[in-house]
Amino acid sequence: MTPGKKLRGLVAATITPMTPDGQINLSVIRQYVDYLVSEQNVKNVFVNGTTGEGLSLSIQERKQLAEEWMCQGKDKLDHVIIHVGALSLPESQELARHAAAIGASGIAVIAPFFFRPTNKDELIAFLQKVASEAPAVPFYYYHIPPLTGVKIRVEELLDGIKEQIPTFQGVKFSDTDLLDLAQCINKNEREQLAFLYGVDEQLLSALAVGADGAVGSTYNYLGQKTNLMLEAFAKLDLPLAQKYQFLTGEFLNFVIKLGFGVAQSKAVMTFVSGIPMGPPRLPLADASAEFIAQAKAKLESIAWPDGD
Repeated sequence: MTPGKKLRGLVAATITPMTPDGQINLSVIRQYVDYLVSEQNVKNVFVNGTTGEGLSLSIQERKQLAEEWMCQGKDKLDHVIIHVGALSLPESQELARHAAAIGASGIAVIAPFFFRPTNKDELIAFLQKVASEAPAVPFYYYHIPPLTGVKIRVEELLDGIKEQIPTFQGVKFSDTDLLDLAQCINKNEREQLAFLYGVDEQLLSALAVGADGAVGSTYNYLGQKTNLMLEAFAKLDLPLAQKYQFLTGEFLNFVIKLGFGVAQSKAVMTFVSGIPMGPPRLPLADASAEFIAQAKAKLESIAWPDGD
């Protein structure tokens, strides 16, 4: 891990490997870390989030996964961010304390989404109660209104948040409202906050308004290609950056039409990496054989620039 280093670039939203009978499979995490680093050039991970089925896991399972990623990522990964959000405040606080105890590089929290905060003050009160349990650990808000239904704009949320949450370091912004994202970046240049975009098929648009990087499921298996897009953008080679975004989008557009969620991400990661990710946990249903065949054929058919 690299303490004090600003979180930027690509962050893989990790998948939770499971055995065929639905138990978490810690035995492949070591291979998973090595694959991300050597094959995808991705050295940051976001554990127990949406892609990781975090809210479908028990508190004990979430702790075991966090520990294994910290253990296997030691000296290999730059940042291990642990998502500790839960519907129950005491459980979220327990997970925050645990993440601090094992040395996590950061913690992130999703807005509660059964009994929801209805305004900025209620949301910050919840986040503050969690963040204060890990007072030395960088804290990130995980903004994903399509799943939580909490539509409080981040621009509004950021106003004065540092006073209430001194460890606040940034946002995982998983929404298509680029106006909100741009206003956040424009207003917080001096704060050195990290804004990481979470809608993979729109990453280039987010980079154009100043995003520092991205957290997403596709960086598990398209990390290398997306890194080349980031490099092209940094060199102001917009046509090349667009090419990578269009091709990534071509694949995602194809699989979204087939029905693309966590189960399908697990299937794609399994056939690309060769590491068995297993089935998802109910109520999610496993990806069909038809989906796997079509997704595999589509991915193999994409002509990446310069024969990548």
